[in-house]
Amino acid sequence: MKELSMLSLICSCFYPEPRNINIYTYDDMEVKQINKRASGQAFELILKPPSPISEAPRTLASPKKKDLSLEEIQKKLEAAEERRKSQEAQVLKQLAEKREHEREVLQKALEENNNFSKMAEEKLILKMEQIKENREANLAAIIERLQEKFPIPVAFHLNTLACYIEKKQRGRKENEG
Repeated sequence: MKELSMLSLICSCFYPEPRNINIYTYDDMEVKQINKRASGQAFELILKPPSPISEAPRTLASPKKKDLSLEEIQKKLEAAEERRKSQEAQVLKQLAEKREHEREVLQKALEENNNFSKMAEEKLILKMEQIKENREANLAAIIERLQEKFPIPVAFHLNTLACYIEKKQRGRKENEG
């Protein structure tokens, strides 16, 4: 079967009779079919030289500046001054908002720190009370065991034990202070 170019294929839809044209011409180029080969078709593309009267790219003319009157210049200066003042006010407003936010963050941090300190102090007080109760319970258990082993009057043991406890507490207070 004979191989057809794309253009020939399209043209064959409109013109059912095969055309034997080896040269196709377009506005700025010419296509020539070269000898057919077993691997496919070959074409030679010839570009036409640019015409001597070529259209130069048109440049758009900038609009003419109209003369500004003194009043118009004054209005523009006033508008520029208003814009500048507006921008300054906006910058100052943003700065004030930023400072307010920083104050809020600082206040919140101080509040959290105070809450933490109060909670830590409360926990410490509870722990110290618990230790005191445990100590008193241990001392009561020791006194009870001593009474069981030695039938000496309890008052003697209590006085001795109270003196011992007072000495220990004074020593701790002196070490803390």
